Amino acid sequence: MTVKPLLAQSLAPQYTLPNVESISVSKQSLLIGQARLSRGFQLLLDSDNQHMFIADQAAIDRKLIVESLYHHHVSEADQRANGASYLHGAIRRYQLTGTIDPRSGALTPGIFSQTGPVFICAESLWKREPLWELLLQALTDGYFSIGHQQHPFTCKVVLIGPSQLYSLAYLEERSFQQHFAILGELVNEIALAELTKADDSHMALDQCSMSEYAQWLVTLADTHAITLAQSALTALFSYSARLAEHQQHLSLLSTPISQLLCQSAAISKRKHLDGEDIKLALQHIEFRHNASKLLSAQNFDEKFISLQTDGEVIGQINGLTVLDMAEYSYGEPARITASVHYGDGEVADIERKSELGGNIHAKGMMILSSCLYRIFGKDAPLHLNANIVFEQSYQEIDGDSASLAEYCALISAITDKPIQQGIAATGAIDQFGNVQAIGGVNEKIEGFFELCRKRGLNGNQGVIIPTANVQQLNLNQDVIKAVQDKQFSLYQVSHIDEAVELLTNVSAGEANEHNQFPTDTLYGLVQSRLEALAGYQEPELSFFERLLDKLKISS
Repeated sequence: MTVKPLLAQSLAPQYTLPNVESISVSKQSLLIGQARLSRGFQLLLDSDNQHMFIADQAAIDRKLIVESLYHHHVSEADQRANGASYLHGAIRRYQLTGTIDPRSGALTPGIFSQTGPVFICAESLWKREPLWELLLQALTDGYFSIGHQQHPFTCKVVLIGPSQLYSLAYLEERSFQQHFAILGELVNEIALAELTKADDSHMALDQCSMSEYAQWLVTLADTHAITLAQSALTALFSYSARLAEHQQHLSLLSTPISQLLCQSAAISKRKHLDGEDIKLALQHIEFRHNASKLLSAQNFDEKFISLQTDGEVIGQINGLTVLDMAEYSYGEPARITASVHYGDGEVADIERKSELGGNIHAKGMMILSSCLYRIFGKDAPLHLNANIVFEQSYQEIDGDSASLAEYCALISAITDKPIQQGIAATGAIDQFGNVQAIGGVNEKIEGFFELCRKRGLNGNQGVIIPTANVQQLNLNQDVIKAVQDKQFSLYQVSHIDEAVELLTNVSAGEANEHNQFPTDTLYGLVQSRLEALAGYQEPELSFFERLLDKLKISS
């Protein structure tokens, strides 16, 4: 089988965007993709004795969501009467119940006395147990007390908090189940209908058109008194797809996009932004956060970490890892080696044995062993032990995305067929040898590309990725240009056989009805090695034994 390199046009999303001058500001557009939330809020307004919990995402601006819901669903008269109330932070009791004037006895109302919906940060109440109990008790009784006075509870409560808090309260608080029957979940990304070819008459709740998303961006910019040029729209679409980690999806995380817009305006010192302003701000963000990445690259430059990007080596391959911090992540290659010897069939994970491997990595190694036994151990045990290790790793390794690379290194070690060191590999595998999707594909590719570029691109370098990850590609222009110039290549594989063939330049082979592979194929060589270890092959005679045999003299 032949694995062809990916074309440059598949390495980043392609959009045909609307003219930004035709797009108007609309607060309603800030609710795109949030149909579940919108319908739940309308049900709240139409129902009696029902309250709502909004399960939100950390990087979605709550204030914008509150204002958008209020503007879209509440009448103008009610908006003028009450406005959108959102309590958060150090909430005080009087903000909920109001206060009593000691002279006149008149009530200065709190939000419990409002007639419309009120929004409250769920975490703020949960952290202050007396206020949490006050809310649930008032909901149950239908009134709240101030001193010796009782006042009717008239508002509709909308709590906003993480979904984990909703689940915890639902399980532990019986009265919470009774009152907060309406759940509205915020989604953090949306699919583009044009790219997914959805039927407009049956459009899914989480799909939108490019024009609708462009209006979302323009409106979001308008909240900061910023306007966008056409090129800025293009740059923001690309940035949003990178946040969503998908070519056909776009991010609804308003906070990082707002921060990018504001930083672009501050750096360019103007409120009308173009694509260069957005790119410059992204470069500033990269510069502010990449200190750890540069220190890591220095270790490779100064050969403190040994890793080849050219030539061929038996039992060695370049895997790809991602280092995640709270606000930043980057890819870093890792040298994986395998060695084999006579044994009882154990594939040893040195990372696990040294307590540097996580549970998911251990699971990946077990699947690798199972896959090996499925191909070569159907009829007899494997008389082979193997050791696989991430060389020069001094921190915990977790995840199963290295299992494809580990499998290839193992096959190379068994067959003594060298692996091209200029091609790195990432991918998880299942027991049947299928290559499965992994995370951080863009960071992994860019990390290996940067190392190869520093050492000099020679046209033989590249990365193997799972076919399932192609739709997530959103690579920087340096990588795309190198692919266009045939200096760097990306390969998609869906099965382990494709990867080992590409890396060793030897056909994997197909088994016959007796599960035997041709002797001149890669898997045929594996079977020969295993049979030799098991003692099934005829032992090679010494010179003296051959001489005696030739002379027909029995020893």
